[in-house]
Parts: sequence; structure tokens; C-alpha cells
Amino acid sequence: MHSVFLYHATRAGLDMAIVNAGQLTVYENIPTDLRNRVEDVILNRREDAAERLLEIADQAKSGAKSRVEDLSWREESVERRLEYALVRGITEYIVEDTEEARQALDKPLDVIEGPLMDGMNVVGDLFGSGKMFLPQVVKSARVMKQSVAYLEPYLDAEKKPGSTKGKIIMATVKGDVHDIGKNIVGVVLQCNGYDVIDLGVMVPYTKIIEVANEEKADIIGLSGLITPSLEEMCTVGREMQRAGMSIPLLIGGATTSKAHTAVKISPNYESPAIHVLDASRAVGIASHLLSDTRKEALVEDIAQEYEAIRAKHDGKSGGRNIISLEDSRANRFDIDWSTTTPATPSFTGLRTFDAYDLGDIAKRIDWTPFFRTWDLAGTYPRILEDDVVGEVARSLKADADEMLKRIIDEKWFAARAVIGFWPANSVGDDVELYGVEGENAPLATFHFLRQQMPKTGTRANMCLADFIAPKDTGISDWIGTFAVTAGIGADERAKAYEAAGDDYSSIMVKALADRFAEAFAEHMHERVRKEFWGYDEAENLDNTALIKEAYQGIRPAPGYPACPDHTEKGILFDVLAATDNVGMELTESFAMLPAAAVSGYYFAHPNSAYFGVGRIGKDQVEDYAVRKGMDFTDVERWLAPNLGYTPEV
Repeated sequence: MHSVFLYHATRAGLDMAIVNAGQLTVYENIPTDLRNRVEDVILNRREDAAERLLEIADQAKSGAKSRVEDLSWREESVERRLEYALVRGITEYIVEDTEEARQALDKPLDVIEGPLMDGMNVVGDLFGSGKMFLPQVVKSARVMKQSVAYLEPYLDAEKKPGSTKGKIIMATVKGDVHDIGKNIVGVVLQCNGYDVIDLGVMVPYTKIIEVANEEKADIIGLSGLITPSLEEMCTVGREMQRAGMSIPLLIGGATTSKAHTAVKISPNYESPAIHVLDASRAVGIASHLLSDTRKEALVEDIAQEYEAIRAKHDGKSGGRNIISLEDSRANRFDIDWSTTTPATPSFTGLRTFDAYDLGDIAKRIDWTPFFRTWDLAGTYPRILEDDVVGEVARSLKADADEMLKRIIDEKWFAARAVIGFWPANSVGDDVELYGVEGENAPLATFHFLRQQMPKTGTRANMCLADFIAPKDTGISDWIGTFAVTAGIGADERAKAYEAAGDDYSSIMVKALADRFAEAFAEHMHERVRKEFWGYDEAENLDNTALIKEAYQGIRPAPGYPACPDHTEKGILFDVLAATDNVGMELTESFAMLPAAAVSGYYFAHPNSAYFGVGRIGKDQVEDYAVRKGMDFTDVERWLAPNLGYTPEV
């Protein structure tokens, strides 16, 4: 019954109500008859209040369809109609309502600074209080942008459209191509009255600083997804300090953390450098930082918190619980290779796949990360029935399904893949790949890292090389390699939506492209196990079991916990000839282009398992640098998040 489930509504009135924040509507937008009857029950205004409410209960339960078709809100004033459209994300009437407001007010600018900003303030308040959720806010932004786009020809060319609470520069740092999270934060900030200048992806610090100075920005926001971005953010902070800047620096992205910001970034920049967990926190932090009365308290609180984090880190850094590399290798994962016969793949070398069927890929989509992209917590499909976010999740999934159908039917994306199988043996913590005929000279060498944390009982210090037969056993083993993308064409679609002022659809395209890429990796791995490598031809798992990885073998990717060094992607791409075969490229920080892509290794041994390398000691970094033929300090930089010691400056 809209947002209220009634318990024990009797002639004596309402004893209890449970309010579902995910289904809240603007009070005045509830149909008049329903609103009056609910009030009669709550306020005990009539003897027959409960009976009268029950008379229309079935109509109220009929769902979103009947409510969408209720156009009673069209009878309200134009100001209320604009507010309603903004809160509900309705675009159908926005042009005619914007024109009516323009005719009624003195200047086109008054429409923006009046009813449109008033409506967006309502959106911001509802989001801030947890009564609206991210997908709804992004839809509100779409309505706002379409209205402003209509007004632009009428606006005085010398005036910017509307007042602003502050100007914020946003950028994904150099080397990183991921921007969904950044774009979401930008939309939320715009919805709350901030002027956001988005510099895009792979932005060098020189451009960030230059634009911030030219635009007299109030805040800079940095985003990054891959671990090398963490070091680049340190560089930005250091260069901002060198340039004499003092504006706040906000840090966000999946690999960022409060601890990293406190320990690595903040010491490089004397002015506030603050980690922002997600879009819902960004508005509050920005408003405090730009407030004359609240900034000082926030900055002081964060400074004290970060100082405590640094002190704790410094106390641990000198004596982290790490064993020597020698001892960790002595405790390697033990496989009895004398009783092991590695499975032989059906082919050796490379095989490419072009214009792969998107419908086949879609069957393997894991929807849970999709909802997390939109800041909706929960596991699919249970999230669809969640008491708080269920209604929003169902609406979001319906929109995703509609776009998914168009992606498949109209072939919006191109999906390509290359996989390869190679004779291989481990040599220490490395894995040597040999030519298609099994020549002795290594074709390439993959370098892996080993856990150095103390282990108890029979637990081993794992390294991916443990799952490949050692060369000195004389046993012929194999390793697989892969690179897949389903993102070819996604950026163009997203940019077209952005140009049309439709951030919601732009973000949706990128989010679905990411899901397609991950699903493609899952689909190809399934074919590898059952067909190309064929070591588990009888496997018969549903999508839920596949998501839980209830199968034999693993497909770890460079940059992730079991093999955290992103530079190994360069070797992997060379082996796969990924640029020529699939059209995939690497940035200078080893991020993949297109962004909706996955690459990694196939391990087939029945005991192979995922793990995290964790913190490593200086002895392993020195050993690793020698094995890779890299400068020691360069290796430290690439492995910074995994170092169990403080590097010398």
C-alpha cells in the first residue's frame, strides 16, 4: 500500500506501521483518495476508516503499472509537476513543462534557479536521508539535463546556467580507463547543486592541476580502479603541493582506502586529502569542505583519524608478521607429481573468436556485482525482494533487461576472445612456456609471487607456480592463457547517451558491458574445461554453481590477489598477441582497453585454488626483481600495496 504495510488496522486506529524506505513516495503525490483514506486510519478520523481503506486496497496493490498511469499529478502547478518529474525520473513531459515554466517566469535562468533547483534539492534531501537510492538519483539527473538542454538556446550566452554550491574537478588518473564510479559520483554531486567538470579517464596530473587553476576549482576528485592508480594519486598530491595548491583533494575508487589515503597520499599534500567511500558520502564531505562553519571541524577530525592510522601503520611496518622467502618456499603447496598425469589440451597455441554470440554470453551474467555498481547492497536474486531496496532493484533490473535485449538484438557490442594452451613447467616460482612443438627453450616466462605470512598446521605458503609440474620432474604439463572483451562499441554508445544528457543510460551501458566481459570470461572457461582442455567433460553446473566456482581449475588474472603484479599483463598480451588478435591494448599502467575486458591464466590441476598473496618481504621483492630483470625500485612501486615493509625514500 505504497510505502506502508499496515498491521492490525481496526476501528481503534492504527496500532503499528512498518515503513519501507525503498518504496517511499513524495507525500503530496499519493493519489488524493488513497491519501485521505490512509490518514483516516492513522488519525482515527472515521468509524469506518479501516473498511474504506480495504475497499481500495486491491487498487493500491496493483503495482507500479497503475501508479505510472495515474496522471493526476499533471493537474498540479508547473512547479509541482517539475518537482514530481525530477523525483520520479519521468522525462515524458519535461519539455512541455519546462516551456510552460519559461513562459511564466521572467528569464529562462529563473526556471533553472527556481523550480528545477528546488526539485533537485528535494532529490538531494531524499537521497541524503536514505529515502531515494542511486539509480533513482541518476534518473533525476537525466530529467534535469533534458530540461536544461531545452533551455540552453534561450539562455543569455554570457551567463552560466544556474547557481552553484562549488566547482569540482573530477578525473580518472593517468593510466586508468575505468570511470563508472567517477561518473556516478559526478552525477550525484550535480544533483546536489555542484558544478562538476569531468576531465575523463587517463588524465595526467599536469592537466588536472592546469584545469583546476584555470577554473578556480574548489575541490579536486580523483578516481582509479587498478592498483597502479594508487601510486599515481600520490603523484598528483605531491605535484599539487609543489604547485602551491591548497584546495581539498578527494580520493575514490575500488582499490582506494582510508588507510592508503592516510599513509601514502596525505603526507604528500599539506591540505586536506580525504578518502570518499561512495557516492552517498561525497555530497556530505563536499558540503562540509565548502562551508565556512563546518570545514575546520571536519578537517581536524580527519587529520586526527589519519594520524592515528599512520601511527598504527608505522608501529607495524618495522615488524610485520612475515617469514623469510626461504622458509615460505620450504612450505610450498605440495603435490605428488609422481601420481599426477596432467590433462592434454585439444590444441596447442592460439585460437581466436570473433563476433561471438552475445546471447550465449548473457546466460552467464552474474547480476550481483551489477547492483553493487549502483550502490545497492544484496545478492541477486534475493535483492529483488529486499525490504529496503527491493522495489528500486526490480526497477533497475527491468531497465537493464530492456537494454540487454537491445544490446543482443541490435549487436551493440562486439565480443572477441583469444585463448592459448602451452607446454609448461615451473622453475621455482616462475612458469616457463614452451613452443607449440614443446621445444626446450622457453617461449616466455610468467613470474609469480609467494605468500610470506606464517602458516599453521598443514597450511602451505601458496604460489601459482605450485600448480604446474616442476621442470626437474620431467613431467610435461600445460598452462592456459586468455583475453576476452565484450566492450567493443560500448564507449561509443555511452558517449552518445552522455551527449543527449542521459547519464542513466550511459552508466547502464558501461555497467552491462562490464557484466558481459565477466560473463564472457566465465563462458570461455566453461568451454575450456569441457571442450578445449576437456579435463571435466561431464561438468553440468547451473549459473549459480558457476558463480560460486564449484568447478575444477582456476583462471587468476594479473593485478588480482593471487598474482598482484599488473606488469605481468605485458607478457600475457605478448603471448596472446592480444592487440592483433582481439584489438585489446594496455595503457602505460597496464589497464586494459576496452575497459570491459578480462585476461589471465588457466590452471587445470584439481588442487589449484584462489588465494591472496598478501604482504611480502623485501627479500622476495629483491628476488622477484632479479627474476623479472627489472629495477628494484620499479618493482617496489608496482607492488606497493603488497609491501610488508616501508621502502626507503
